[in-house]
Amino acid sequence: MRYSLLLLIVIVYSCGTKHDVPNTIELNNNWQFKQVKDSVWLGATVPGNVFSDLLDNDLIEDPFIGDNEKNVQWVSEKDWEYKTTFSLDEESLKRKHFTLNFEGLDTYASVYLNDSLILKANNSFRFWNIDVKSLLKTQNELRILFESTSKYENIEKAKLSYELPAGDRIFTRKAQFQYGWDWGPILNTCGIWKPIKLVSWNDYKIDELYSKNLIINDSVAKFDLFLKSKQKLENNYQVLIYLNDSVIREKKVNKKVNRLKETIIIKNPKLWWPHNLGDPYLYKVKVVVKDGNKVLDSSSTKYGIRDIKLVAEKDSIGQSFHFKVNGQPVYAKGANYIPQHSFQNKVTKANYEKLLNDVVTSNMNMLRVWGGGIYEDDLFYEKCDEKGILVWQDFMFACAMYPGDDAFLENVKIEAEQQVKRLRNHASIAMWCGNNENSEAWHRWGWQEGRSEAEKDEIWTNYLNVFDSILPKAVSKFSDIDYWESSPKYGRGNPKYKTEGDAHDWWIWHDAYPFEHLEDNVPRFMSEFGFQSFPSLEAIRYINQSDTISIDSDEFLNHQKHPRGFQLIEEYMKRDFPVPENPEDYVYMSQLLQAKGMSMGVKAQRRAKPYNMGTLYWQLNDCWPVVSWSSIDYFGNWKAMQYKIAQAYEDVIISSHIENDTLNVYLVNDNLDSIEDKLWVSIKDFSDNVLWKDSKPITVKANSSDIKYQLPLSQINFPKDEIYFDARFDTFDEHFFFVKPKELKLRQGDFETQFVKMVNGIKVIISSDTYQKDVLLSTKYKGWFHENFFDLYPGQRRWIYFLSDDSRLKEIQTIDDLKITSFNNFIRQVKK
Repeated sequence: MRYSLLLLIVIVYSCGTKHDVPNTIELNNNWQFKQVKDSVWLGATVPGNVFSDLLDNDLIEDPFIGDNEKNVQWVSEKDWEYKTTFSLDEESLKRKHFTLNFEGLDTYASVYLNDSLILKANNSFRFWNIDVKSLLKTQNELRILFESTSKYENIEKAKLSYELPAGDRIFTRKAQFQYGWDWGPILNTCGIWKPIKLVSWNDYKIDELYSKNLIINDSVAKFDLFLKSKQKLENNYQVLIYLNDSVIREKKVNKKVNRLKETIIIKNPKLWWPHNLGDPYLYKVKVVVKDGNKVLDSSSTKYGIRDIKLVAEKDSIGQSFHFKVNGQPVYAKGANYIPQHSFQNKVTKANYEKLLNDVVTSNMNMLRVWGGGIYEDDLFYEKCDEKGILVWQDFMFACAMYPGDDAFLENVKIEAEQQVKRLRNHASIAMWCGNNENSEAWHRWGWQEGRSEAEKDEIWTNYLNVFDSILPKAVSKFSDIDYWESSPKYGRGNPKYKTEGDAHDWWIWHDAYPFEHLEDNVPRFMSEFGFQSFPSLEAIRYINQSDTISIDSDEFLNHQKHPRGFQLIEEYMKRDFPVPENPEDYVYMSQLLQAKGMSMGVKAQRRAKPYNMGTLYWQLNDCWPVVSWSSIDYFGNWKAMQYKIAQAYEDVIISSHIENDTLNVYLVNDNLDSIEDKLWVSIKDFSDNVLWKDSKPITVKANSSDIKYQLPLSQINFPKDEIYFDARFDTFDEHFFFVKPKELKLRQGDFETQFVKMVNGIKVIISSDTYQKDVLLSTKYKGWFHENFFDLYPGQRRWIYFLSDDSRLKEIQTIDDLKITSFNNFIRQVKK
């Protein structure tokens, strides 16, 4: 009996599924580095970069503090060497295939395995898979020499008979912002910035799994699933296709092929939608390749069933520019996104999660990954897929003209093909754009002056070779996403910028036009516009390494990279706001200034729907502590603008605007359903007395913007600096002021606060006996007020949640240092 049972166990086990799948070892341990001319090796972190490693070894000061940036420039001019060792046992070495996969080397790198040169890399955006089977031993050394970019840039520059604009960065395929920008430091990194993996296998390994849309609607989704490998599928192999963990297709391979295509049909599919229009549902697609009972490899991907089109069609006005998702026109609301840190290895999963949660909380549905940064980490796109955030993806070219020799073009071609293929399965990718402002710069920034016709022809031909040939061909061949050559289509010096394609409007800020310019000059799609403000007090204290707020020290001045930045902030502030003398108050006022101007632009663009179908402001985030155009600073703190934009980006907004001596009340609805309710309008003073009121039932159509109420200014017989217009519809409201902020006659009043302890923070209940404008709550504790820079009615009890995991708050019931700042304190005061 015991023998029979043992035999049964052996038979069952031998008939079960076996595995001979590829094995991956990430080589991220035991790394050392040194300057090539030095003899002492130091500990290194991989993935990482030389600046981070020098910081970890206390060999340089933090370049984000004070003006330390200036003292670390030597790092980029040196050559650096990295090495590690790894072991393999004899059994592992018997595997038939080994590749070393380098996912990101920054940038000019010579790679040696056991003293054999296996790779000379020259593009931080490319990845290399090198066959190393013949070189591997039980004990192995991997060594990488990184040479300074300037060495290679000088060689390429000398080959040209003319000088290209934008400096030496154009010759090197790496993050362009590292060479310095008007919001970023000069920190030109080198190193192993993405993982290195040793992959081994025997008979078969899946190289690509790709799904391509065929038909998508509410009743059916039809797509082709492609499986590719360098090894052939043998005749006796089985391919199993899973959808959400259930087998939907089992296929016996009947001929040797490297490429397999299967058409999948899903009835009544759950479609993927941007988060404001529906559920961003993702199917899990998995493919398993077996030889009998032996699993050779498997690969899985998330598949969002959606159809995304860029609609850029000639019309009676010029050329439209908007996105359709699943056949529905989508008003794009979002921002331009830059790298979250000058050193990418410092960006954590938590950083991605928080920032993209902030995007969703702020009612955004699109981010533009700007072309001077990086093709983002896989995690970024996975989170955008999950959260329903559309991604406008730039290729990594910005504000420059690039060379056009054969080697450069071939390098770009491979980069483009690799990146398009890497990102094509992501439901969030809405468009590929060739570059940021290159075309505008060539035609409008004076770059053609003093050049011969032959020289200009050559430079422009090189431009077309990249942006009108190589890149669109890669997008067309390897994905089903649309391509746009350059953002913007026309520079602001061309009147067509308002009627055709997308636009960057820098008449405000760079040309110091008043904010009202944005209300009178609305393009078809605003893909960039912005205004600076100071960062949080936390960021300023970090820069200065002092609890005292100083905004005129040499150390702090190094964190304003625009040559006229402080001058422009003050010039605009004087127009509309009081100018405080106290530094903390000045920071507060600069944020209100930014918030006001940017909100004016966003609301004007939304009112113009469907003529305008999108607004992406500059910029969402920072890569270091800095005075910049961001709405969220380097430490993740929301500026006033982020709070105001979150309101301006709500799916339904009320937006009042004076036109021809009439106050027109617009209702803007981005939802796919209409709304019926009563519109309530009134005029109140700052003691909450109702001076006039009216109401009317209205219907707000789906996906629309219409004037729903008109009030001639001649009928307003009250002092306009002592009143505001209040409009309410459903759960939405708006306050409209008839004069500039500095002209308001607000009253002083005290605040009353109560605190309620919560599991994840503290609830603040705040009230006042007068109208309080732009109330800011602040504290030393790390956390986030879910509302801030808000207006408070007389007698209103407002509940503000302070969400925090700061351990110091666990033992107390209140925010013991809560500071309340109100705009009322800065303007002409009127006694009660």
